Amino acid sequence: MAVNNAPAMDPMQPLAVMVEHARMRRLSVQDLFSFAENRAASGQRQEAIELYKAWIAFNEVHPFLHLVYFNYAVTLRQAGDITGSINALTACLKIDPKFGQAHINLGRAFEDSGLAALAIEQWRKLLDVTAESTAEKVSHRLMALQHVGRVMENANLLEDAEAALWQAMELRPDKSESAQHWTAIRQRACKWPILTPSEHVSLRHLVDGLSPLSLACFADDPLFQLAKAYRYNKSLVGRPDTQHFPRKLVARKSGTGQRLRVGYLSSDLRDHAVGFALRDVLELHDKTSVEIFAYYCGDPVTNDATQNRMKAAVDCWRDIATLSDEEAARQIAADDIDILIDVNGYTKHARTRIFAYRPAPVIVNFCGYPGTMGSQFHQYMIADEHIVPPENEIYFTEKVLRIACNQPIDRKREIAKTPYRAEAGLPEGAFVFACFNGMQKITEATFAQWMKILKATPGSVLWLLGASDDVDQRLRTLAEAAGVLPDRLIFAPKAPNAQHLARIAVADLFLDTFPYGAHSTAGDALTMGLPVLTVPGKSFASRFCASIVHAAGVPELVCKDPQHYVEQAIAFANAPKTLLKIRKALQDQRETSVLRDIPGLARRLETLFWHMQEEAERGETPVPDLRNLDLYYELGVELVQSNIAYCDEQTYRQRYREKLARYHDYAPIPYDSRLWTEEAAGKR
Repeated sequence: MAVNNAPAMDPMQPLAVMVEHARMRRLSVQDLFSFAENRAASGQRQEAIELYKAWIAFNEVHPFLHLVYFNYAVTLRQAGDITGSINALTACLKIDPKFGQAHINLGRAFEDSGLAALAIEQWRKLLDVTAESTAEKVSHRLMALQHVGRVMENANLLEDAEAALWQAMELRPDKSESAQHWTAIRQRACKWPILTPSEHVSLRHLVDGLSPLSLACFADDPLFQLAKAYRYNKSLVGRPDTQHFPRKLVARKSGTGQRLRVGYLSSDLRDHAVGFALRDVLELHDKTSVEIFAYYCGDPVTNDATQNRMKAAVDCWRDIATLSDEEAARQIAADDIDILIDVNGYTKHARTRIFAYRPAPVIVNFCGYPGTMGSQFHQYMIADEHIVPPENEIYFTEKVLRIACNQPIDRKREIAKTPYRAEAGLPEGAFVFACFNGMQKITEATFAQWMKILKATPGSVLWLLGASDDVDQRLRTLAEAAGVLPDRLIFAPKAPNAQHLARIAVADLFLDTFPYGAHSTAGDALTMGLPVLTVPGKSFASRFCASIVHAAGVPELVCKDPQHYVEQAIAFANAPKTLLKIRKALQDQRETSVLRDIPGLARRLETLFWHMQEEAERGETPVPDLRNLDLYYELGVELVQSNIAYCDEQTYRQRYREKLARYHDYAPIPYDSRLWTEEAAGKR
């Protein structure tokens, strides 16, 4: 890209010298880029910007001017000048209207400026100019469709988002990102069956595209969820270059009086379900035993009560949102953290790659994600005996340590005055079944069970958290098709948290979803005295609600299987006085239940932190077991496509063992610590 064949200039020359060369049109594009990269890398980005401005001013007819504008825009964006970046990208596209990456970046700049409509318009321009299929144009068209789908999804324009993502999937079905968002949208929209292949997009493509969270909503298959997490981690994180990032060694010694340094890292340390859960815990940590650091990687927050409480509770608060993953990891290492807790897992805005640098000797999966991380760098997971009984530890790569209940709650949450039923939009005198779980957790099988319950209990209603007019109407139409009057489904509008908590209390019985059950929502319901009926499965997400119900002291609400769940719901509705005893128990033991023993939970966490520290000092930090996970993924892909809604533990494991045996007969499989142990293989 040089103007002439002159030897490359030294990029370390002073800015004034380089500007003079640019003015005389003797500075090649290659030298310009080298200087800019050098200055940006050394923290002198403004010098790079000044040279770009000078070069552009004096080289207006250069054939590579559009590339210079593009790199100039990137540098401006890195410097925080989004307006300047937009102007530079606009100039770039005037020169080359088909420059795909410029369209992509300009759309992102508009989106980040809060102008989603302009962003979509910009990406659609790219779609118009890439109608002819070359490899490069297909790549840019795919990217534009993905961006259009993502922004429309965020704007809750689910139909439009689904259509754009389907085009992207048919263009490149092997790219899983489009399918990941497409399946998540269909789950939020309650479009069943969720996975609908076509001539160009196979069922395998769709299963491969499921994110770990979407899979948890789709199937109660903990082995496949483990394998999915493992594969997702390899794809999402890869193997960052840690050659110049020294492995963090154990710094403190137990028994010396030093405080243990514990870091909580999350994008949800704010007004969010995770933030609500953790703020009381952070306030109750024993500061003579642990020193708490909080690393926030989410969007900027203004006047957020939860975040303000957390900032006041921790010893050190760091906003790392604008740092790169490596920069954030170096900051954590510089803070000398002993125990680093991943409070995101594979959720929105997660920064999983930070943990891949191993910036702390011990890394823990806790509170933000209902499942295993399947990574080589998460060594521990904190759960409880109901979510992960000992026999289920085979479904996790982390060493499982336990607290009394895995759902922290905030005992100080504001609760408004309880409304009358009419104020909540409910009929007086009716038995009110309720479910305030997200729509993505409602499966076809769960909805069918609810329809059975409503048909067997005339006059009852089902109270759901409203999504959108389209989704609400879809569920009413499905209810009518099942023989239930559509107006028996009542949708609650969104409400401020204090008002939402208050209105929960006017329902009669909370019906949990399966296989992804209620988490913090169950804690809210039980706190307000609303009984929660649930059926646990095999996976973390399907057993979480049962754990909360046990912690609230009402284990009789935990059903043995879906049929028992339906029968119990009908029995309660037909004899509502039977719920009075349960409601009284919830009220009487509200403040003494395990669910609300947050001081005890904080002490137990500190005990576990010191246990991890002592294991690290002895060189006994566990190493995640990743054996045969690619094989378990292939088996899971085959089994999950049948989408069996529920099966017992013995039947489930036997299905996998039979497939393992068939694979082994074809090509010997190394033994592992899960279902293909030497003992299990010998019994076949």
